[in-house]
Amino acid sequence: MNTPGLTRRAPLSEIAHGRSGDKGNHANVAILADTDAGYEWLKEHLTIEVVAGYFAPLGASKVERFEAANVRGLNFMLYDALAGGASQSLRSDTQGKTFALALLRMEVELPAELRGRTTHESSDR
Repeated sequence: MNTPGLTRRAPLSEIAHGRSGDKGNHANVAILADTDAGYEWLKEHLTIEVVAGYFAPLGASKVERFEAANVRGLNFMLYDALAGGASQSLRSDTQGKTFALALLRMEVELPAELRGRTTHESSDR
């Protein structure tokens, strides 16, 4: 049984899924919540500052966030994060295809009562 107010450490993928790709030298990362409650949590906690900090080693010059409530999603643009883009970069992921997966692996503090599609109601953490 979960007690309201308690949190648990879990990957972001417990409450969301994502997709990413390139826009030239910029990476586009969409994170979509599995539930309305998850979307509300994302809007409050998955901020520009959090995402910019997480991807800081890539040297993005700017990060912007756009809300897409109709799909319970947040879309992040990471400007200049692809080291020149697909035709110039020597990085292993020149098109930003793995950025969403990387962000979904980020460990976050989730409310114990917040459940996503991958968590079973019978498990307590």
